[in-house]
Amino acid sequence: MTTYPNQLSLCFHGVGSGGHLALGSAAATLEHQGQPLLLIDCGPGTLAQVQQRYQALPTAIFMTHAHMDHIADLEILTVRAKLQQVAPIPLFVPLSVIPVLHQRLATYPGTMAEGGHNFWQSFQLLPVSDRFEYAGMTFHCYPTRHHAPGSSFALHLPGQFFYSGDTRPIPEVLNHQLSGNEVVFHDCGLTSNPSHTGLDDLAKEYPEALRRQLVLYHYANTDAGQQLSAAGYRVATVDACFTLGNGTQTRAVQSAAHQPAEQINHRRE
Repeated sequence: MTTYPNQLSLCFHGVGSGGHLALGSAAATLEHQGQPLLLIDCGPGTLAQVQQRYQALPTAIFMTHAHMDHIADLEILTVRAKLQQVAPIPLFVPLSVIPVLHQRLATYPGTMAEGGHNFWQSFQLLPVSDRFEYAGMTFHCYPTRHHAPGSSFALHLPGQFFYSGDTRPIPEVLNHQLSGNEVVFHDCGLTSNPSHTGLDDLAKEYPEALRRQLVLYHYANTDAGQQLSAAGYRVATVDACFTLGNGTQTRAVQSAAHQPAEQINHRRE
C-alpha cells in the first residue's frame, strides 16, 4: 500500500445552501500538494472562485447531482473552455444524473452566439456507476437521500475523505463504507427538511466517534455556521482547506504526464 499523508487536501470554494448563496455555492476542490485535481460540483459563482484560486479552469469535475445551485456554472465553463481552446475537461457524472444534466444544460439552442459549439464538446463525459479511477486513485460513489431516489450521490476516497453532497443522514452508508480515517464532509444546516440534514439529526443518527470525523457545510449563513461550531462541530468556511491523510490507496497520485489519455489533468495557460 502507498501512503501519502499531508499531500492531499480538500479546499472549499463555497459552503452555502441552495437559496442562501452569500457563502457561495457548495463546492470544493481536491488538491495534491496544492495543485488542483478534482472539482466537486460547479454551481453559481464556483467557476470564478476556482479561476481566482488556481488561475486556471478546472482540471476535472465530479457532479453530485443536477440541482442548479450545483451545476449552473457548467454553462459558463463550456463557453470559456471553447474560447480558450482547451482539451475536453473530464466530467464524472453518476449514470442516473446524466439525463437530468443534459436536459437542464445541454438542450438550450445555440450554446454560443457564434454557433458551431455543443455543450458536451467542452467535456469528456465519463459516466460513473459505483466507482471510477482518476489520477491513480479509486473513488467510490454512493446514492444519498436527497429528493428523488438515485438523484444525488456522495463521493468517497477511502482512507482520505467522504463528501456527502446534499443529503439527509446516511448512517447506512457511513457505518459500512468508512475505513475509519476519513474526514467526513457532511451537508448540515440548523434545521432539517426532507432533503437536508439538520443539527439535531447528527446526534440521533451518528455515533460519537463518527461525529468527531465530521466537517459541516451547506448551511444558510455565517450565524448558522457559528451555531454549528458552538455545538462542537468542525465547520467548513469559504476558502478553508482541510489536510487529508493517514489513509492509504493502492496507487500513488499520478502526475499529468503519467496519466492515461482519458484521465489527463489538462494544463491551462
